[in-house]
Amino acid sequence: MAVHNYDVVVIGTGPAGESAAINAAKHGKRVAIIEKQPAVGGNCTHWGTIPSKALRHQVKQIMQFNTNRMFRDIGEPRWFSFPRVLERSRVTIDQQVEMRTTFYARNRIDLFFGVARFKDEHTVVVRDNHEGAEELCAQKIVVATGSRPYRPGDVNFRHPRIYCSDTILGLSHTPRTLIIYGAGVIGSEYASIFSGLGVKVDLIDTRDRLLSFLDDEISDALSYHLRHHGVLVRHNEEYEKVEGDESGVVVHLKSGKKLRADAFLWANGRTGNTDELGLETIGLEANGRGQLTVDDHYRTAIPHIYAVGDVIGWPSLASAAYDQGRSASDEFLDEPFRFVTDIPTGIYTIPEISSVGRTERELTEAKVPYEVAQAFFKDTARAQITGDTVGMLKILFHRETLEILGIHCFGDQASEIVHIGQAIMQQPGEANSLKYFINTTFNYPTMAEAYRVAAQNGLNRLF
Repeated sequence: MAVHNYDVVVIGTGPAGESAAINAAKHGKRVAIIEKQPAVGGNCTHWGTIPSKALRHQVKQIMQFNTNRMFRDIGEPRWFSFPRVLERSRVTIDQQVEMRTTFYARNRIDLFFGVARFKDEHTVVVRDNHEGAEELCAQKIVVATGSRPYRPGDVNFRHPRIYCSDTILGLSHTPRTLIIYGAGVIGSEYASIFSGLGVKVDLIDTRDRLLSFLDDEISDALSYHLRHHGVLVRHNEEYEKVEGDESGVVVHLKSGKKLRADAFLWANGRTGNTDELGLETIGLEANGRGQLTVDDHYRTAIPHIYAVGDVIGWPSLASAAYDQGRSASDEFLDEPFRFVTDIPTGIYTIPEISSVGRTERELTEAKVPYEVAQAFFKDTARAQITGDTVGMLKILFHRETLEILGIHCFGDQASEIVHIGQAIMQQPGEANSLKYFINTTFNYPTMAEAYRVAAQNGLNRLF
C-alpha cells in the first residue's frame, strides 16, 4: 500500500473542504483532498444547491413566459416536462465540476478519489472502487464530508415513486400530483419548483408555521404565495405510513387523513456523512444525526482533527461551509481567525427570501425599542419594468440610535438585495445607521433603491 505524507489532508470536496484545502495550499502547505464521488464538488454541486437553483431558474423563466402578456403574441402557454427542464441544470453542474477541478490542479493539491477511513489519528486510508488503497499521513486533518437526506427505515425509498431530495433529480416523468413531506427550506423550495411546473402539491409541515426561524411577516408571505400557486400546506401533521403501488403513493397521516399522489418526496431532515469514516478507531463519536461536535475553532475532541460544513450541523448552508473551511485552515495556519456567525439566509423559493440579523419577534422579546422601515416592490420602477412586483424589503432599526438590527427581504433577487444592508450593518459604531440610505444616491431605476424608499418610510414613523 502506497504511503503519502502531507501537511494537511481534507476529506470532502464540497464548499467547506475546497476552501480549507485551497487556503492551506496558498500558504505553502502540501495538501491532499479526498472525494468519494467520481467528480469534485460534493453534495452542493451534484444534488443540492447548484442543481436545485439551476432548476428553479428554468422554472421561473417558464412561469414568466406563461404569464407575460407580451408572449401571448408568440403562442399559447407551454407545458414543459420535468426531465427536460432538469437537462438544462446538468449543463451548470458540468461547468462547476470543470471549474473546481482546475482549482486543485492550479494550486497543486493532490486529488484522491475513494472512500476515506481513519487508520489512526494522523493516517487516513483511501479505498477506490477497484479495491486499490492508499495511505495518507498528515499533521492536520479536516473532515468536510457533508450530509445526506435522512431516510427513515419505514419508508421504502426503493419504490419508483418515492424520492428523497437527492433522488428527485433523477425523476424521469412529470407527476400531476406530488406530496412533499417536510416543509423546511428544501421542502419549500421544491414545492415552489413543482407548483411552477403546474404540478398540484401537498406540502406536509410537521410544525405550525412555515420556516419559523424567519420573520413572521416573511413566513406569512411565503405561505400566501405558495397557496397562490396551488400548493396545499398542511400544518401539524405527521405520517403514520407511506405506501407505494403501481400508479402512485398513499400517505396515511396520524390525524387519520389519507393523501394520494403520483409521487412522494421526503424532505425532512439530514444526516451527517460520518458512518464510513471509522471514527471508533480514533475514539471520536458522532451524535444521533451523524454530526461531529466542534469547539469555537472548528476543532473536534482531537485537536489536530477539524470538522466543517454540514457535517457539524447548523446552519448547513454552502455559504457558511465555505467560510468555515477557510476559517478552520486559518486557525492551524496561525492566520487571523474568525468563527462564522451572522450568516445571511438565502431561500430560493419563488419568490426568493433572504434575511440577516434579528427578527421582530426576537427584538420584541428582548424589549429592544425598534422601528420598522419598509418598501414594497410594487412601488419601485425597476420591479414595474421587469414585472417582478411581488415582495418587499423590511429594515428593523433602533428607534433612538438608528442602528440597523435586521434586514428581511421577500421577492425577486432578495438574496442579492440583502447584501447591501448587510454591508452597512457590519460597519462599526455610528456608521451603521439607517441614515446611510437617505444620504446615499442610488442608481435609478434599480431594486437597490428600495433601501432609500424603506429608510424614508422608517424615519417618517419616528416622532
